[in-house]
Amino acid sequence: MTLFERIINPAVLGDSITMPYMIAEAGVNHEGDIDTAYRLIEEAKEGGANAIKFQTYKAETIASKNSPAYWDTTKESTESQFLLFKKYDRFWKDDFEKLKVRCDEIAIEFISTPFDVVSASFLNDLMSVFKVSSSDITNKPFIENICEYGKPLLLSTGASNRDEVDDALSWIDPMGVEVALMHCVLNYPTQDKNANLNMIRGLKADYPNKTIGYSDHTLPRDMRVLEVATLLGAEILEKHFTHDKTLPGNDHYHAMDKDDLLVFTERLKQLVPLLGQGEKVSLSCEEPARRHARRSLVIAEDVEKGTIIKSEHLTWKRPASGISPRDIDKVIGRMAKQSLARDDILTWDMLK
Repeated sequence: MTLFERIINPAVLGDSITMPYMIAEAGVNHEGDIDTAYRLIEEAKEGGANAIKFQTYKAETIASKNSPAYWDTTKESTESQFLLFKKYDRFWKDDFEKLKVRCDEIAIEFISTPFDVVSASFLNDLMSVFKVSSSDITNKPFIENICEYGKPLLLSTGASNRDEVDDALSWIDPMGVEVALMHCVLNYPTQDKNANLNMIRGLKADYPNKTIGYSDHTLPRDMRVLEVATLLGAEILEKHFTHDKTLPGNDHYHAMDKDDLLVFTERLKQLVPLLGQGEKVSLSCEEPARRHARRSLVIAEDVEKGTIIKSEHLTWKRPASGISPRDIDKVIGRMAKQSLARDDILTWDMLK
């Protein structure tokens, strides 16, 4: 099932046992090399991702030349956003068409976040869903431009307040576009103590008709952050992805790799079934306990035929083959149709 189908069919998510939709955020970790990009696609698929996402931009349209860094410069030493983007903006239309073809060949969904109207235009032909970066949540003209394509949106909410999310939705919803909200902390890397995963629950409460996901920027370590996000109800997960976490700079140092993804995918296969369904009902596996571990009303002392049953005539014992103790008020005051011996399990045919 594609991400497009999952967003426009939220009933599929519901209370059923559902694996979250996993997006491997490759970004520009290909560093302008097409073979590296192919490798990222293949390893994301091998790791169990449902989709791989890239980023599409030109330095000249995303940042001014006076744009300071907001990342950890001990890990990525470039101190200008413009200069950093310039290092990795070589891929364009033809390259992304090739990546789309490769994704289709191995059955993994292709997504790339556009950062300008030109890239949004040609990516529209390649994708079933658009991603809007946290950095563009207040960019009304760009969001409206993307909405004109009529495709579902993944809207990251990093570094935003509730009123800013509401503003963005006020531009999106009138255009009839489905949108999933992604909790995100726009800090690279995000310390675990700053992950604020309860915001997932907050978004679910505030926007009950929206699909809620989580875009993660914590260090991968044991991937427990994404497990907790799943338990809190994130239906779409996104995390930066690389083929080599030891590479310097950019997004390699806080990304997961194929091995991290494989471990997470296998653990999630064990975790998600534990969640089960949301509605409180008795399960079929509990039926023997319902019959045998619950109690029935039982005669506490010998009762002669014609006796009016009082509370002192009754106790309650296992199994549940007789009248349930929940009906004791319906039993008291009735007449015994036959003589009853101590420890008889009481049934309705014994009473008038």
